[in-house]
Amino acid sequence: MQVHGIPEHIRADNGPEMIAKQLRRWLARLGTKTVCITPGSPWENDYCESFNRRLRDELLNGEIFYTLREAQVLIEHWRVHYNTIRPHSSLNYRLPAPETLMPIEELPNQMKAA
Repeated sequence: MQVHGIPEHIRADNGPEMIAKQLRRWLARLGTKTVCITPGSPWENDYCESFNRRLRDELLNGEIFYTLREAQVLIEHWRVHYNTIRPHSSLNYRLPAPETLMPIEELPNQMKAA
């Protein structure tokens, strides 16, 4: 919000995070409306539903987390893979944000010595 400004509305499902009284009061003070999708209508929020389906299919269904730390590490590893390595069909199977490496011959001299 500091970078892009206060949104006119936030679209979400009817989950507990969007019915929390304190969150709704805070959004109201900002002048942001909440727009909730119709219950049982995931097609109204297709970006979130698509991501949630992939997260479940590609990570959660195949893992058992024994500790919170293990969940944090594995989910972060999956997030980096999803955002940098995994091709996305919506991008014509290109990488969303490929990592770039500077060839060693282009590194400044002080970095080569390190």
